[in-house]
Parts: sequence; C-alpha cells; structure tokens
Amino acid sequence: MMRAAVIAERGLPPVLQDFPEPQAREGATLIKVDTAGLGGWDVLGAYRLGVQFPCVIRGEGVGHAPDGRRVYFGERSVAPFGAWAERTLVPTEEVWDVPDDVDDALAITMGIAGTGALLPLEQARIQPGETVLILGATGTLGQLALQLARILGAGRVVGAARDAAALERLRARGLADAVVALGGTDDAVALKAVAGEGFDVVLDGVCGAPMLAALKATRWGARILTVGTGGGREVKLDIADLLFRTLSCVGTGQRSASDREATWRRLLRMAHEHRITFDHVGYRFDQMPDAWASQVAGPHAKITASLKA
Repeated sequence: MMRAAVIAERGLPPVLQDFPEPQAREGATLIKVDTAGLGGWDVLGAYRLGVQFPCVIRGEGVGHAPDGRRVYFGERSVAPFGAWAERTLVPTEEVWDVPDDVDDALAITMGIAGTGALLPLEQARIQPGETVLILGATGTLGQLALQLARILGAGRVVGAARDAAALERLRARGLADAVVALGGTDDAVALKAVAGEGFDVVLDGVCGAPMLAALKATRWGARILTVGTGGGREVKLDIADLLFRTLSCVGTGQRSASDREATWRRLLRMAHEHRITFDHVGYRFDQMPDAWASQVAGPHAKITASLKA
C-alpha cells in the first residue's frame, strides 16, 4: 500500500489514505512521485467521466523512473492512479525527461497550463503590434498567456478577470499594459474603454458572460479562442456580434505525445530565454486538503505539493 489523495465517489473531495500500489506493466513506466501539480481540470473532474471509483487525483507531476531518470508526466496516468500519490503508472510515451536546469514547478507549469496558452495564441497568428485581450488573466494559464502574447508579437496586452487586486499585481509587474476588473455594471463598456480601436485577438479562458462582453470590444477581423469554461458553458450569442470575426473552441490534448512533448520543450526554452514568470504556491503532501480548497477557491497561482522525503 501507499499514501495517495483518493476520490471515493464522483463529486466528493479527495481524502489522503492508503491505496494499492501500481504494478509495473508493459508499455507503462512506474514513477516515484516527487512533486504533484493541481489545476482547474482536476477540480472539475472532467477526465474522470469514464473512470471507476475510487481513484487517485490524476494531476501532473515530476518524479523518478526506475532507472533514475528525472521525468515529467501529464494527466494521463493509467487509471485509477495519478500524480497525487507516492507512486504512479504512466504510459511510457507520456513520460518525458526533465532538463537538469528546470525545477519541478516550471516543468509542471509548462505542461498543461503552458500548452493551453501557447497553442491557441499561435493559432491566432498574432501580427506585430496587434492588441490582445486575455480573459482569466490572473490564473496560471492567463499569466503565461499575457507574456506569450507579447513574445509572439502583440503590441499591447490587456488582462481581464474578476479579482481587481490580483490584476493590479500583474500590471505592476509589467505583465499587462492595462487591466479590467470584470463583474461591474457593464463589462463590455469597461473592455471597450481600454481596447483602442478594438481587440484583434481574445484568448478566452472563462467563456460565459465575459466572452460575450469581450466580443463587443473586438474589431472586425478579430480572432477569439475559447479554452476554458469557468465563467459558464452556455452563452446566448447575438450573431451580429460575431460578424466578420472568428470564434474557435480550442482543445490541446488530442495531439500525439511526441507533438505535446515538443511543445513542452519549446515552452521550457521560451521560459528561460524570455524569463517567463508565474505565481506559485507549494504545499506538503500532507496539506492536500488545503491545496484542494485553494484550487477550488481560485488561487491565482500554480499549486504543487512535494512528496520528497
């Protein structure tokens, strides 16, 4: 048996308890977990739709393979195992060597959050000098997206979210040229006030009402890419707001393992070259209930937990 963060039934929070250890099998790598990451998908539990209970929190993490290699693995552990346990079992093609100069938090953050920011922004084909809006800017993906948009050529980057204090911290750090606190009397008016002639690109990490408000602040030819649903999964869209604009729902998890690894390695290089930053909160493994509660509340930071002795 091993210690693991286990979800007993759908909808219940995880509990730290003993759980059967994974056994080595062909095509999979047994990993001793050093650091586990937690994100919005883990709390929403979307990946558990076809998983039997009880199961370990899936998560992503960094650990060591049996041959001593330090490796990263994403949210594709062999069910019912996951990152939030002393050991996990991962398909071998999903196990990627971590460069020596990359710490655990960076390796984890550039996996799912980094990929979720970079791929849609590249799909938007930002032109030099364009104005880019990041909805959900205070989250980990949003923080990365603010910086990646500028790296990809944006002339002006605006961040929007509900937490005004967290937004101001991002602006003070120089991650955004302007910020908009959502949830006021008229979000569309607030966004238009900082959009100049209109946003050219919107990376929408929340959907719902904020996405509809952002549409009204775009110019013709704008590209809107939706990657999250924290603001609601259903919208009542006036087609007039979409005329001469492009709206896409972008997923990042269906590419091959080799493609995803290549993107992850590219992000690690970009993080080093451009000194990409992000907020991070580290917990001990025995603080798992606190880490989970923080993620549910919206931490404005990447959450990890250390399992190192």
